[in-house]
Amino acid sequence: MSGHRTVRVLVYTHRWLGIAGGLLFIIWFLSGIVMMYARMPDLDPVERLARLPAIATASIRVAPPTTDGETVSALSLGSLEGRPVYRLSAGGRTRYVFADTGDAVPAVDADQAVRIGRAFTGGYAPVRHDARLLDADQWTFAVRRQMPMHRLIVDDAPGTQLYVAENGGEVVMKSTASGRTWGRLGAVLHWIYFTPLRRNAGLWNDVIVWSSLAGTVLCLAGIAWGMWRLAPIRGYRLRRERHLSPYAGWMRWHHYLGLVFGFTTMMFVFSGLLSMDPWSWHPGTAPTRDQRERLAGGPLVAGDLSAAAIRRAVEAYAPLMPKEVQLVRFRGHSYLSAAEGLVSLDAPHLGAAPQLPPDLVMGAARIVMPGVPIDGVQWMEDYDAYYYDRDRRSPLPVVRVRYADPQRTWLYIDPRHGVIAKKEERLTRLNRWLYHGFHSIDFPFLYYRRPLWDIVVIVLSVGGLALSVTTLTASWRRLKRHAKHLTSRAGAS
Repeated sequence: MSGHRTVRVLVYTHRWLGIAGGLLFIIWFLSGIVMMYARMPDLDPVERLARLPAIATASIRVAPPTTDGETVSALSLGSLEGRPVYRLSAGGRTRYVFADTGDAVPAVDADQAVRIGRAFTGGYAPVRHDARLLDADQWTFAVRRQMPMHRLIVDDAPGTQLYVAENGGEVVMKSTASGRTWGRLGAVLHWIYFTPLRRNAGLWNDVIVWSSLAGTVLCLAGIAWGMWRLAPIRGYRLRRERHLSPYAGWMRWHHYLGLVFGFTTMMFVFSGLLSMDPWSWHPGTAPTRDQRERLAGGPLVAGDLSAAAIRRAVEAYAPLMPKEVQLVRFRGHSYLSAAEGLVSLDAPHLGAAPQLPPDLVMGAARIVMPGVPIDGVQWMEDYDAYYYDRDRRSPLPVVRVRYADPQRTWLYIDPRHGVIAKKEERLTRLNRWLYHGFHSIDFPFLYYRRPLWDIVVIVLSVGGLALSVTTLTASWRRLKRHAKHLTSRAGAS
């Protein structure tokens, strides 16, 4: 009797979850293939920096603003319509102050946003104001914290839209007509990223987590039932022919496809669940506050900096004047970090260096986690299995430090920017394989080998797609039968 109940649970769990989620699985697989080549529109950091004006060094006349005792988390220097501007983050707030007068940067209005957009595009096409956004639209959830912002329309062939933050006047997002189209067909469908749902972050998270969990259970039940019903030795006699499956038509194909692609389909769905970090089962990969502060050797104190010192440090970049610089501290010393290199505020006369001295960076290993034994320190000129980037945007080189603490911590120290680029622990490394490994198939032996990677992912995706499609006819027939049954019962009563 117990075995009979188990069978019924397997059958009905798989059947009704499949009916409920079959179409969703089809959407996931189709949109996943699209996302291999096109994701959500964004503003390429390289393009953003290239379109910025160089900092007007001679106009830096005032020191960065003080913070009334709040810890400074970030301090940078850029430009707004030709004027140098400090961007200071402290206490969860970001302030913009002109470096030539010390005045707060006023909120950007529609006319100024259009001027900023026109300068950003180089004036090659007309720019007009479209809307002032108080909350994110379909394409700006990644920069939602910078609301409100102005959406601008560029009358060009690609159908460009720009988004200018009202606080600070930065161009923070760009999209094109083709990018928006592929975004809708890919990421929006795959992540169920519909604007009304996404605006309720908690509800959206629950929808993704529980639909992925239900999909995982659906696959597990299907694999178990499919193995149970397979008869490789005795077979089933159907219409005077022997078959390994007791089913006919589309359901026979579903049975066989499930045996071949059921596990990979389950891992796609389960790894998608892990992308949401459900129930916070592993720590993050950002360094801890203590690790950051020890590497810095002390907090950033805006009041300790003078306008003259900052001006000399920016001038040291000549003749390649920077467009944006970030103030960083490394082992008790202050530096300006830019795409053009690092300049020491203690010795700006030395000019810009491409990175911090290797011995200084290697020596930071014991400072960051004092008293913890070190298993190894390696200067990496290329990515490994945990610190990697197919687009090669993540900085190189890095110093990987492996510690012998209970969490088996690995830290990746970036000598070009003087920061900890990433932290890995035992559980985050496990999550890397369970999530990225099974969802993106980014195993080192395959990830950089294209088009082999494309072929493998598409074959597995098409297999999962076919597995899902073969249920549609049977699902529709079953729903029609149940609807007809309910209708007849209602008529009889």
